[in-house]
Amino acid sequence: MHLLQAPRVVEPTAGHSVIRSPGWVLIDGDRVGATGGGDRPAAGESGADAPATRLPDGVLAPGLVDAQLNGAFGVDFAAADDEGWAVVLRRLPETGVTATVPTLITAPLEELTAGLRAFTARRPRLDRQPGTARALGIHVEGPFLAERRRGAHRAELLCDPTSDRVDALLEAGDGGALSYLTLAPEREHAFDAVRRLVAAGVRVAVGHTDATDDVVTAAADAGATLVTHLFNAQRPLRHRDPGTVGAALTDPRLTLGLIVDLHHVDPTAVRVTFGAAAGRVMLVTDSVAAMGMPPGTYELGGQVLEVVPGRPPLREDGTIAGAAVRLDEALANTVACGVDLATAVDAATRVPADALGREDLGRLAPGALADLVWLTDDLRTRATWVGGRLAWCSSDAAVTGADLRLNVATPGRDDDVREVRA
Repeated sequence: MHLLQAPRVVEPTAGHSVIRSPGWVLIDGDRVGATGGGDRPAAGESGADAPATRLPDGVLAPGLVDAQLNGAFGVDFAAADDEGWAVVLRRLPETGVTATVPTLITAPLEELTAGLRAFTARRPRLDRQPGTARALGIHVEGPFLAERRRGAHRAELLCDPTSDRVDALLEAGDGGALSYLTLAPEREHAFDAVRRLVAAGVRVAVGHTDATDDVVTAAADAGATLVTHLFNAQRPLRHRDPGTVGAALTDPRLTLGLIVDLHHVDPTAVRVTFGAAAGRVMLVTDSVAAMGMPPGTYELGGQVLEVVPGRPPLREDGTIAGAAVRLDEALANTVACGVDLATAVDAATRVPADALGREDLGRLAPGALADLVWLTDDLRTRATWVGGRLAWCSSDAAVTGADLRLNVATPGRDDDVREVRA
């Protein structure tokens, strides 16, 4: 066992998240053993005599969970080989992300099914890589989308979710490779598709849709539980036409993805969303290969994107195509928009984990996986742990070796707390 101590520890919960100042987290193997306020557990409690690492400043929180990621660090998941996948998952802890859902956008059905099968084949190798973010399954975004709200998706590839097409995706994604699928519920056969997918254990998101509020409600009745990038590429909220956005903000069954890169959504809309849908907002990046890279030309599902400073990735026709934001940056942006820290952390950790059915992630609770992130006071990642072991630390933190337990003095001595210098 080992203690991590910090000036602030954020503990997301389904109710009111807690910030302990100061606080500690007891790591027991690859799990969280306990948490609490103050310097360490009381005498006689589990972990009271455990060696400790004291973080001098910043915030300790659960590892961030990105439920929508197209690529990063020059890699587009749609075209990546094994090494490309490994690069992204190895480097995501630099951004505080310890778990993610890779996204494949609209493509010919045979390419999507091939992508699902390829993920199933490489998943054991990815899972064995030490110090990497967890890949939780694939998000297929399309091809069952509305042409009017297609965004960067290719119009000629859009189609209805007929039973044979849905069955092909389910077969290719069998065994957990297909985490969730985004569709437009107004398309023919959509409600049957939602029911078929949910019955097979696949979550369904409403997105890239011109659906009215009653159609979105009917999709939720059929089993849809997610909304893909709220406000973007969907029927907006109007006072006599609540649309997709109105239904999303008011239906408690729906968890809402939100891209807070300050390009996709205005700060006022961020505040409105968190105010109207408390506990149901999950921060996503929707980032493409340009994330973590300099300005230049990149690809998304075979389409060329141009990235220039101060603007999101754009297709040649000027259409926004994903983002280039890090999730820790999106978290900081959310707080800058006026959302309190505990709520913002909840939206980047527990909410997406719960929405994906992973209640062992995104929280600091006994039995949860010990995925954690140490953030600076301005919410940039300084160190990240996956399964209780150090996955990454910044060069300005005096941390070396496999994890922060190295070089800790013998428990019970006055020097058994190691100071980590920033």
